Parts: sequence; structure tokens; C-alpha cells
Amino acid sequence: MAAVAAHFGRDLEQCLAKVETIVAAARSRDVELLVFPDATLGGYLGDLSGTDAGELPPALPEDAPELKRVAATAEDMVVCVGYREVADGVHHNTAVCLTGDGVLGRHRKVHQPAGERTAYRAGDRFAAFDTPLGRIGMLVDYDKTFPESARTLAADGALLVACLSAWPASLTDRAPRLVQDRQSRLFDLYDCARAAENQVVWVSANQTASMGRLRFLGQAKVVGPGGDVLARTWAKAGLALAELDVVAEVARARTVLSHLRERRPEAYR
Repeated sequence: MAAVAAHFGRDLEQCLAKVETIVAAARSRDVELLVFPDATLGGYLGDLSGTDAGELPPALPEDAPELKRVAATAEDMVVCVGYREVADGVHHNTAVCLTGDGVLGRHRKVHQPAGERTAYRAGDRFAAFDTPLGRIGMLVDYDKTFPESARTLAADGALLVACLSAWPASLTDRAPRLVQDRQSRLFDLYDCARAAENQVVWVSANQTASMGRLRFLGQAKVVGPGGDVLARTWAKAGLALAELDVVAEVARARTVLSHLRERRPEAYR
């Protein structure tokens, strides 16, 4: 499995060509699950101030030829990509999981920073779905800040969570180096904490470079069910690749302490 750190802008043809190049490189390394960042097709917003979203990403319907092209490129690989979806005149920040056989699952980002609300409508659910590689759930960047998001997917049987992000450095307290940035620390913290508290495998992809006022962190990674980082990139583009048996690793993590089984919901009200 692999998580992508890369930049994707407004030009759909360039985005698709980059997807095809990365899929080919991943296939040469026997990758079976490949997770791209949020806004893979058409890029993310250029500002989160809420006053000026700038040029919005192109909106694609669920049967868009661009998605069919990604599916054809994927062939037997399970691939997750993000884009701005239009459905019944409403726009969502959406992640879709597909193979050459078609769409396996779809997630519309639920939790929105204020600046997104001019461009996207919030989704309203978290649900895992079955794939040739087992049961998977998806989140879109800010969703992972909220523990309930990943917990709902794990409770729905997901052993692996793909988190697609366009996660920028802090806009209010920018550090001179990305590695020192507050948002950089939180991005890594959430990846490891969500994997460990749910005892799932976590595949986290992110945009790199800049768009408008936003400078994206990169830091794609694969995290094991004990919260240990198995592979990662840094700020530049790259592929975080790890090989593991998801079912076996999750079972091993839950051998003595099984967080889902040992929950006490009656005490949480």
C-alpha cells in the first residue's frame, strides 16, 4: 500500500497525466492500494479566510469521464482520489475509491473549516465499504481532527482507513520551516493517534507545494495499528510505501487490548 504526497492544480489534463504516471510507478512496485491526496482532480482552494475562495476547482459529476479514466488506469489496483463533486446542483469535497471495475466507495467530507463553506456542502455520514483488499473507510482531511470520524469507520468494520488531505501550514502562526509548523505537528499527531486508538492501518496522503495563500505540508505516511509510522514522506513529493498483512496486523494489535470491544458507551453520555 502507498500514500501519495504530490501537488495537483486546476488543469485537469495535467492532474490526470500525473495520476497515470504515479499509478504506473506504484504498479512497478506491486502496490495494491494507492491513496492520492484530497482534490486530486482540479486542486484545492487557494484561501481559507472565507472572504475569497479564489478560482474554484472544476466540479465533476459521479459519471465524469475523468473518473472513468482514473478507473481505467487503476485496472486491478484499488485507488482513492479526491475531487469537487457536483450532485443535484450541490457541491461536495469528495473522496472516491475505485478499480477498473468501477466505484467501490464514496465519502463526502463532513467536517469543514469555515473557509470551505462557500465552495462545498458538508456530507452527513461515515461508512466503511468492501474492497478486494478488505473493508476500508475514507476520510477527507479535517475529518480526522474529530475522533468520532475514524471511530465510526472502525465500528463499521474498517480495518484500514484512507485519509485524503489538502492540509496546509498554519495561516495565523506560520513557522519558517514546515517541520516546525503547528499544523505539521497536528497532522502527524492525528494520523498516529487515530490509527492507535482504533487499532487500524492508516494510509494518509497529502498535497504538497502551494496554491494561493495555502502552503501544503506533504507528510504522506502509512501508520500501523499500534500508531507506529511504517513509511513516510516529508514536505516534498513522494510515495510512502509499506508492505503488511492488514488482517494479521490488526488482529495482533487487538490480541490483548481490543479498544472497540472494551468500550463502555453507557458511560460516555
